[in-house]
Amino acid sequence: GYSQSIVVTEDFVLRMPANLDPAAAAPLLCAGITTYSPLKHWKVGPGQKVGVVGLGGLGHMAVKFAKAFGAHVVLFTTSESKVADAKRIGAHEVVISKDEKQMAAHAGTFDFIIDAVSADHDINAYMNLLKRDGNLTLVGAPEKPLPVAAFPLLMRRRSLSGSLIGGLPE
Repeated sequence: GYSQSIVVTEDFVLRMPANLDPAAAAPLLCAGITTYSPLKHWKVGPGQKVGVVGLGGLGHMAVKFAKAFGAHVVLFTTSESKVADAKRIGAHEVVISKDEKQMAAHAGTFDFIIDAVSADHDINAYMNLLKRDGNLTLVGAPEKPLPVAAFPLLMRRRSLSGSLIGGLPE
């Protein structure tokens, strides 16, 4: 991450191709694997509707990967200023999460949602967007615990999971 030098066992060193800009590749080794791993674990692919909550570094990578895997990608943001950027990087739709009508229009329609927000937010609003057997995975890490209501999980056999990073094989 932030070191100028480090001593490490060679089994944990990744060689970067000389023609690859380290500044451009660095996000793949952090936000990239953090979002890639749960998307692959939950088998995101063609025919699925995937939500991405938040368009920071993690959210950018999640949108790009979900689109590349063939999913229909919907970005959720509180900021209208991020709509154009989200569409430019691959989101099919953008929902302003403060707009109750926009949120309600997507109730019960998502196979998978990846939550990349590290600020306090209402996770229950996103749980209600999942289909039966849908999953919401946290990759953002809010400072305070997020209260989760039981009934949105129970009523449609939805699940909530978390993922920190992936391994070298991924």
